[in-house]
Amino acid sequence: MTNPEIGQSIVANSIRTNFIEAGDPALPVLVLIHGSGPGVTAFANWNGVIPALAEHFHVFAPDMVGFGYTEVPEDVTDFTLDFWVDHIIGFLDALGISQASFIGNSYGGALSLAVAARHPERVRRFALMGAAGLQFEMSEGLLDVWGYEPSEANMRKLMETFAYNPGLVTDAIVLSRHNASIRPGSHEAFSRLFPEPRQAKLDRLATPEDDIRGIQAPALIVHGREDVIVPVDVAYRFSALLPHSELHVFGECGHWTQIEKKDRFVEVVIPFLTAA
Repeated sequence: MTNPEIGQSIVANSIRTNFIEAGDPALPVLVLIHGSGPGVTAFANWNGVIPALAEHFHVFAPDMVGFGYTEVPEDVTDFTLDFWVDHIIGFLDALGISQASFIGNSYGGALSLAVAARHPERVRRFALMGAAGLQFEMSEGLLDVWGYEPSEANMRKLMETFAYNPGLVTDAIVLSRHNASIRPGSHEAFSRLFPEPRQAKLDRLATPEDDIRGIQAPALIVHGREDVIVPVDVAYRFSALLPHSELHVFGECGHWTQIEKKDRFVEVVIPFLTAA
């Protein structure tokens, strides 16, 4: 049986990068950047919404270096925002994409924001979903994510932290993420990403507020009101800082907007990203 998490492969910034592609190449390009949870892949993060998005966009969803099925260079000892920005820009360059829209989830939101601030010519519009990227006090939920130790029980507990309604966390989701987190080398790679002191690692994902104020690309901020990983206060701060932004807060929703509020998420995001 083929593994749906393994898509195509391209060398981006000297790193063999796994990515999912969907949609008509004649459509505008949309890049989806996943979050930072254990066992995460682009497919696991986005497969529920890719079919709807692919009706309107040429979708690319890479596994960022350190995650999923993208190779992890042995000589990288410090995973930084600079390193990840270089990787995603290298990914665009390798595919010949001069400009794209972005949706970034959590860690992926911090990365999308950094690209919009540092490479404004590459970003048409972007959506931040449960996004990091500002300085905030490390939540207990995020400490649990980055300090994860593999076991099926720990993965279930973690997935139930992500969702407002723990009933959404199926055995299939838990098993898929658990199995991904115990692939040979996977946990070793994950534990290199966000070592102690974790507050310092979180702070290093932040873009300076003055730089955020200077972003001219239109931004959509989407957040779950009950998010215990990245508090909703961060979304309100983004709304105040980003000059051309709109904010959509979902009630009865945790960190998994694209799963918990899938249909409404798509209804909100597509008109925003397709606007002239």
